Amino acid sequence: MNELLLLAILFLGPLFLLYGLGVPVAIAMLSTSIVVMLVPGVGTGFDPGLINSRLFNGVNSFVLLAIPFYVLLGRLMNATGMTRDIFDVANAAVRQFRGGIAYVNVVASILFSGMSGLALADAAGLGRVEYSAMRDYGYERDISLGVTGSSALIGPIIPPSVPVILYAVLAEESIGQLFLGGILPGILLGLMLLAFVFLIVRKRGYDSGEPFSLRYLVRTLKSSVIALFIPIIIIGGLLGGWFTATEAGAVAVVYVIAYGFLSGQLTVGNLVDEISDATVETFSLTFIIASATVYGLVALQLGLPTLMAEEITALTENPTLILVLFVLMFLIIGTFMSVTASITILTPILIPIVELVGIDPVHFGIVMILALMVGTLTPPFGALLFVLEKVTDASLEQVIRSVVPFYIPILLALVILIFVPELVTYVPHTVMG
Repeated sequence: MNELLLLAILFLGPLFLLYGLGVPVAIAMLSTSIVVMLVPGVGTGFDPGLINSRLFNGVNSFVLLAIPFYVLLGRLMNATGMTRDIFDVANAAVRQFRGGIAYVNVVASILFSGMSGLALADAAGLGRVEYSAMRDYGYERDISLGVTGSSALIGPIIPPSVPVILYAVLAEESIGQLFLGGILPGILLGLMLLAFVFLIVRKRGYDSGEPFSLRYLVRTLKSSVIALFIPIIIIGGLLGGWFTATEAGAVAVVYVIAYGFLSGQLTVGNLVDEISDATVETFSLTFIIASATVYGLVALQLGLPTLMAEEITALTENPTLILVLFVLMFLIIGTFMSVTASITILTPILIPIVELVGIDPVHFGIVMILALMVGTLTPPFGALLFVLEKVTDASLEQVIRSVVPFYIPILLALVILIFVPELVTYVPHTVMG
């Protein structure tokens, strides 16, 4: 235990110190790796050739090409007005229920999740529309913020998902299997949020929504059929064996660009701006991944995964209880570290332990991502909190108070996924074996 504690302090101490000082996570991981290499009697010595090799090989992967496509896809959907179309479809489908516009918020996020793959994209693009609509219908600020923020967590669970791609690359798992593994958990999370909204609506006595109109539903479906076809391209392509996850992203991007130009909602200037912004985001993500491969190598050289595995299995050999311990750790780490940084730092360390104790890596990946996503709604560094503050008329304090009650359905969904792994593994194992 003492040896593990000393190595953990040596390995994680400089990283958290640099991260806390505001150093970008990629630089912090590289710097920590070099420092550990130079420690006498512990490190293997500074080896520029090894570092260069790991940096290059860390991003020399075909599956990583999926990241720029899905990042760009979410941006282009906002630019072409598809976000509003998706909201209109959800509104036409469920607005007739009591408190209908609150249900619309969740359903729209579920639909948008099949296209964007990023929680921040959901909150920044669709979230602005959802919040404004709920306020216009007379909903209090707290429920409007809570539903908008919590429903954004569905984005990285239902495929496509950028965090899932990061995990798949670092864990050397199939993106296709992980994408399919996120379908039922994403739907579960959506249903839990809908049930929670139902209770709030009943308690506060909101009136019934607007009458259902089949004509309005048909009209919105016609106007948004282009947008709704995107999940069919991505998931249908994977299930049919027509595309890999990367190729599906590329096809979807070309599809949206073609629609944007033909409809007149996208210009060459807009496209260049979106590609430029997506390029910057992609570079940041790939640099983090490259640095994580060096960081993971140093962890292996120190024998940190092996020592952690020995300590954990000494406490219990029950895979479910071990997963519970990991989730508690993720919930804590997610409060002060971004999802991207957490995945890139923790995956290389934990995957050997996961495989040793018999936890399905696909199950582990989805549970890990959802647990870390809770941190995006948790102060002090929750990114979604700041996005909601920016796109709404609420202060940060109001945003924080509003989202806290919605931890209940999110954590309940997380507990169910921990103890019922088949919700994650059934679809990928049935479809892909």
